[in-house]
This record gives sequence, C-alpha cells and structure tokens, in this order.
Amino acid sequence: MAFLNTNSLRNKIYTLVILIPLLLISDQLMAKESKLLILGDSLSAAYGLKQEQGWVSLLQDAWQNKPITIINAAISGETTDGALARLPRLLNTHQPTHVFIELGGNDGLQGHPIPKMRDNLQSIIDLSQKSGSKVFLQQIQIPTNYGRRYTESFTSSYTQLASENNIPLLPFFLEEIALNENLMQRDGIHPTAEAQVIIAKGMQQTLEVLIFP
Repeated sequence: MAFLNTNSLRNKIYTLVILIPLLLISDQLMAKESKLLILGDSLSAAYGLKQEQGWVSLLQDAWQNKPITIINAAISGETTDGALARLPRLLNTHQPTHVFIELGGNDGLQGHPIPKMRDNLQSIIDLSQKSGSKVFLQQIQIPTNYGRRYTESFTSSYTQLASENNIPLLPFFLEEIALNENLMQRDGIHPTAEAQVIIAKGMQQTLEVLIFP
C-alpha cells in the first residue's frame, strides 16, 4: 500500500510540474490579447524622425510589462476620408480591443467641410464600437488663421462627438508643446524627438487610467 501511495504522489507531482507552466503560458497569451490601434496622421507616425523615436514606439517600450500590444496605423498626410476607408481592414486584421483616434488635422489644414469631417469621425467611431473596441478620441487643434467661425466649429466637433458617443475626449497632446519652438521641427507643425518623449509620457499616464483601470 505504501508503494502505491508513493507512486500516486509522484504522479500528482508530475502532473503539477507539467500543468503549472502550461497554465502560466495560457495566462500570458490571454494577457497579450489587449491591442491598441492608433488611427492617426503624421503626428503619430513619427514624421521626420526614425520610427523608434516616435511617441507610439516609446509608449510600447514603456508598456513592455503591460498586457497590451500597440498597432500603429498612423500615416503621414492622412485625412478622415482615408482613415475611414482603411479602417474595416485594420479592424478585421488586428481585432483591437481599443482604438485611439488622432485625426482631423489634415482635414482642417486643407479646409475640408467640417460636417463631412464630423460624419467621417462618427463613422470611424461606429465601426470601431461595432467591432467591440473601446474608443478614445483626441481633441485636435488647428491654427486660428482659418477664421474664427471655421476654427471654433472645428474644435467643437470633437467635444460634440465625445459627448454624443459617451467616449473619452483626450486633450490635444501638442497643446503645450506647440508653444515651445525648441520642441517643434522647422515646419512648426511636427514635434521633435525630444517632444516625442514628453508626448509618450503624457499619453502613458492618460491611457493607463483608461485601459488599465
């Protein structure tokens, strides 16, 4: 009987030795299921810099120990029209759990009709939510030389969309940076490598509260 009990104990120990690593691997795989899709323009595409210098890459580095993967789908020059056209394929391919929308700047700089831009953003929000993703919208600002009426209507569009869809509206990440010439590239539109570090830290603080409550 003692021999049988010893064998039984050994078998149980052997089973645990095999199962525990498998359970740990399973937990790790499940944790990696969280995905953040960045749908943006040159401000998120590291324009004028190496990709690893951009705030998105820096954020992913900062989140190495977090259960999340970032998919950077930002393209320089992107408008809400272009992003809306690309979105279905992005959602199908990556199946993100969260979508961060940083769009509209190029629409504004090109003087696109604001109602059209707002409709595009609404469609992007709708498609993302229908896919099961949680959506974060960033406020975008444009120079005031487009006229007070256009600028105010542009800015208020984001507040309205966030309110109507009950989604977080994140502050424009260049709001303070754009006032410092040393943190902006020569074109006065895109942030420098130094500024990207500041943006990444700010976005880390903001998004962690939303993604890892």
